[in-house]
Amino acid sequence: MLTRADFMLRDDITFLNHGSFGACPVPVFAQYQDWQRQLERQPVAFLLREREAMLADARERIAAYFNVSASDITFVTNATSGMNIALRSLLLNVGDEILTTNHEYGAINRLLAYCAAKTGARILRHEVQLPYTSDSDFTEALFALATPRTKAIVISHITSPSALIFPIAQICQRARQQGILTIIDGAHAPGQLPLDLESTGADIYAGNFHKWLCAPKGAGFLHARREHHGWLEPLVISHGWREGSDFVEQNEWSGTRDIAAFLTVPAAIDFLEKHDWGALVMACHGLAAQAQERICGRYGQAPYSQAQFSQMVTIPLPPCDAAQLKTQLYDDYRIEIPVGAFLGRCGLRLSVAAYNNADDIEHLLSALADLLG
Repeated sequence: MLTRADFMLRDDITFLNHGSFGACPVPVFAQYQDWQRQLERQPVAFLLREREAMLADARERIAAYFNVSASDITFVTNATSGMNIALRSLLLNVGDEILTTNHEYGAINRLLAYCAAKTGARILRHEVQLPYTSDSDFTEALFALATPRTKAIVISHITSPSALIFPIAQICQRARQQGILTIIDGAHAPGQLPLDLESTGADIYAGNFHKWLCAPKGAGFLHARREHHGWLEPLVISHGWREGSDFVEQNEWSGTRDIAAFLTVPAAIDFLEKHDWGALVMACHGLAAQAQERICGRYGQAPYSQAQFSQMVTIPLPPCDAAQLKTQLYDDYRIEIPVGAFLGRCGLRLSVAAYNNADDIEHLLSALADLLG
């Protein structure tokens, strides 16, 4: 089993916020630094002579992990960058519609607002209430909003504010039958869920390696089915944009940048496989479920079904000052955890990662008892 010593986190912090930026294991970070040293020893050789082959090797490993073709996946710095490529490339006209939910990540909400303001398209939101009922109810209510003007469904695989797992494969299959493009924000899925992009069926899927897959910060990906390569435009036009260049070239070479985080992703995948990551995810899910049950039981709140979350769960709390509670948890108890208000109720988003244990949960429960009674 992995422990806190396998990661680089400070010993004085109870870290229950892996969902925000992840945490990199010691050997993976060492590989990352080795790539950086190779870059600095001969930058010209590294970036001009060797870069293309090294990135291709990394993409091959990643493509095998996700069960897709390496030519359909490209590196980006984070999922938000990938979502920007997809949505800002999408040809929209006045009155066209993008269908989404009220559980999307804040940056993507701003991106959607930007695209709507620029094109005159409309954003339709499925107002998903809590507690979540069922995947079938969710899917039916979502598609009830679709019209002949609906061009795309933009939705999270695992939501940021509520940590719900949405039925992405079911949504993508139905959308394809209705001729609606699917653009999936998979920021939290890789490493937290088994991810077969081929069977998931999304037209476009953006994700992070640096969260639950535990790669270094600044490593993400964009996957697009072959038929969409032609209309997707890179955010930066550089030497990768030329006659005959493909989806990968156009997006991966945007000028001088440190590609060490990209090259380290295979080491992160190897680390996960070496440590039986599937079993660790189940153990973390069990701790998260126990914490939810105890907190909801203490404060009389309705819990999620355990099938609706993985290692990250948003747990409702009684009415409170969320900002003050977050500050007190950190300042007085050295607990790093997001606390906020969502859909009119206070809650905390608990992340249970490979380095967490039952003592971390007990510390959180004790602190909540002191602060909330």
